[in-house]
Order: sequence, then structure tokens, then C-alpha cells
Amino acid sequence: MRSILDWHTDFNPPIFMKIRVYYEDTDAGGIVYHTNYIKYCERARSEVFFEKDMKPLENHTSGFVVRNIKADFLATSTLGDILTVTSKILTLKSSSLILLQEVWKEEIKVFSMEILLVYIDRGKPRRIPDDFKEIFAEF
Repeated sequence: MRSILDWHTDFNPPIFMKIRVYYEDTDAGGIVYHTNYIKYCERARSEVFFEKDMKPLENHTSGFVVRNIKADFLATSTLGDILTVTSKILTLKSSSLILLQEVWKEEIKVFSMEILLVYIDRGKPRRIPDDFKEIFAEF
């Protein structure tokens, strides 16, 4: 299994975001509810845009939608844990992209997913705007 510390050897390292686990994130057993890992990854994707005073959409009729998710739940997290979400582009096409997003607790990979996102406008696939592609170049 690859450690978060191994990413430094990659040509294009992933974007990082830290998240703390709160009580509201846990289930009755005291562990993070499984869907929250997907939420954490969405926050990390959006934060890249927010940090540049942008939103991941051009207007109220456009934006990225999830076409497919392949998710692996590998370990658990509990109240108070500090998690690191990494995001790395695997494929970038004209109207879609595939990201590898992982959630780490220190050096333990807790969650991993490949997500296919499609950019749409008025419900139809559309070319990803150039300024968005510039942001993705950082991935």
C-alpha cells in the first residue's frame, strides 16, 4: 500500500486538504459514516476553486456532475481524527475528468475513489471552460 509520503516522488503531486472529524460525521458506533468520505472529497474539489475566489460552475445552469464513482473503504476514522484528502487528476478530456481522491489518517489510507465528473450546461455535456482547465493543471 502506498503512503501519503510517497507522493513527493510523483511528477504531479496531488492537492491536499485537511478535515477534522466531528461528532456529526460519526454513526452510532462512533466511526465516520461511509457517505461522509464522499462529502469530504467533494469539499476538497470545491475548495480548489474557492481558494481562487471562483466557483466550480460558470452560472446556475452549468457545473460538474458525477457520472461514476468507484469507491474503496479501507479503514475507519473516529471523532477528533484529522484527515487529509488528496486529489489527483488521472484523465482530463474536453468535457470530463477522472480524479483519484484519497482520504488518509496520518499514514493510513482510509478511503479511495476514482470519480468521473462531466461538465454540463442545461443538462448537456459541454467543454470544460479554459479557466477551469488552468486550475486543473495544478493537480
